[in-house]
Amino acid sequence: MVHSETGIDHMHRTILGVSFFGGSAIDAVAAIRGGGLLVSPAAPALTDIDHDVGYRDALLGADIAITDSALMVMVWNLLQHDSLHRLSGLTYLRELLLQADVRQTGNTLWIMANPKSAAINIKWLAENGISVDPQFVYIAPMYGEEIADDDLLALLDRLRPRHVIVTVGGGTQERLGLYLKQHLSYLPAIHCIGAAIAFLSGDQVHIPVWVDRLYLCWLFRCLSDPKRYIPRYWGARKLVALMWRYRNRLPALRDA
Repeated sequence: MVHSETGIDHMHRTILGVSFFGGSAIDAVAAIRGGGLLVSPAAPALTDIDHDVGYRDALLGADIAITDSALMVMVWNLLQHDSLHRLSGLTYLRELLLQADVRQTGNTLWIMANPKSAAINIKWLAENGISVDPQFVYIAPMYGEEIADDDLLALLDRLRPRHVIVTVGGGTQERLGLYLKQHLSYLPAIHCIGAAIAFLSGDQVHIPVWVDRLYLCWLFRCLSDPKRYIPRYWGARKLVALMWRYRNRLPALRDA
């Protein structure tokens, strides 16, 4: 039960109206294994929660939201005098890929951002003992404000994998995950892990374990591509003001 004033309970924290999972990667994998939507909101995307209705609904509609945002965790712990544990998407993915059912051919469908990323990621998975049949790789189209993908629904309903791993960008992946949860004829475990696999495969800058543990992923990404990532993470500073004002409450909607 969440305390109404602090948003704190033993395993979850309600932050900006979203219930965040405060347990370990092992706990999170076990909790979603039977089906449902898991999201890993990053700080730059979380700043949209007060004006992007589709993204907001996706976070509220998720079964598990993990504490991927280092900024969110640090600000929350400072404001609430708490000791919330950070569970990054990278740590979660490392644990997920150890699971026998995820590694088994035909049990997992991968949604990739583009053909180049797919090739790099699938090669890395094969090198690490995870063989992915080409029919279990789906290249996501460029989605608009409203998510609709009949081809993906048809593919998933035909193959019926137990796991769907979504590796497209933050803000989009959560909306896609909710769309799948609401429209599929069955409910697989939908893991929205964004760029996490790219940090392992070399599709983006490599993130060592120690960098992730020290909350420095943002710095490595900024150094690897300053023009792309510095503006993105600079914009994430707005999350501090949102959390200061609303803390555990869902922000009021405003015009974008």
